[in-house]
Amino acid sequence: MANPNPTTQPKTEVYSVWALPPESVRPRLKSLMSGLRADYDGPEFEPHITVVGAIRLTPESALEMIRSATSGLRPYKAKVASVSRGTFFYQCVYLLIEPTKEVVEASAHCCGHFGYQSSTCE
Repeated sequence: MANPNPTTQPKTEVYSVWALPPESVRPRLKSLMSGLRADYDGPEFEPHITVVGAIRLTPESALEMIRSATSGLRPYKAKVASVSRGTFFYQCVYLLIEPTKEVVEASAHCCGHFGYQSSTCE
């Protein structure tokens, strides 16, 4: 039964799960991103691979799910397949990652823990 008083609903936020590149690669990516941002007025954010896209959760649920999901993960290699461009602000230009077994398994593992479904979480 739905809660008749919406003010008592738990507060949710939007979360996503990112895989971060190694420290040795980050400065090069940040420099490239900074140049593009200066030329095209793009957003500023950390270089990353989105493992689980935007999902609305309570902070407590998000923390519980990330702890559960990361307990079975190990670092993995990711290789850039190509450069592409998107139609919304945070994907104006982005790198497509080669869908190796490791990349696909990490995504499926995390998506399963978060109950997230998308075309890339198969």
